[in-house]
Amino acid sequence: MTVNRHTENRPAFSSGIVRCIPVILGVFLLAANAGTEERTITIVSGTYGDNCGAPRGNLTRDVARHCNGRSTCGYSVPGLHKGGMTMGCQRDFLAEWHCDNAEFHSAALSPGAKSGDTLMLGCVESRGAGK
Repeated sequence: MTVNRHTENRPAFSSGIVRCIPVILGVFLLAANAGTEERTITIVSGTYGDNCGAPRGNLTRDVARHCNGRSTCGYSVPGLHKGGMTMGCQRDFLAEWHCDNAEFHSAALSPGAKSGDTLMLGCVESRGAGK
């Protein structure tokens, strides 16, 4: 019995190139992102009620526990004082941080900040329009 094998006229190198495309794309993506380092948050201070005489840094440990080492962080004011008011004073919330111990940032929630109000902290470098 004779077996007759039919071979197609395909170039041998084309199938090798097709198999390499995912590898080539992966290398390209890694090279494109090589210059973008992810910067991270290091909390300096977190204060709830500074405007009402509360001790500066009274929430530093809690904010640091939630945000240190992240590139962005949404910190929700914990349920310390309902309504953000103590003895007639509407409390503010202030966070201060560094990005990789270099740039200093601060952000605040206005007086009356209450449990569940969220402040966004970040170290993401803007690469949009105008940059």
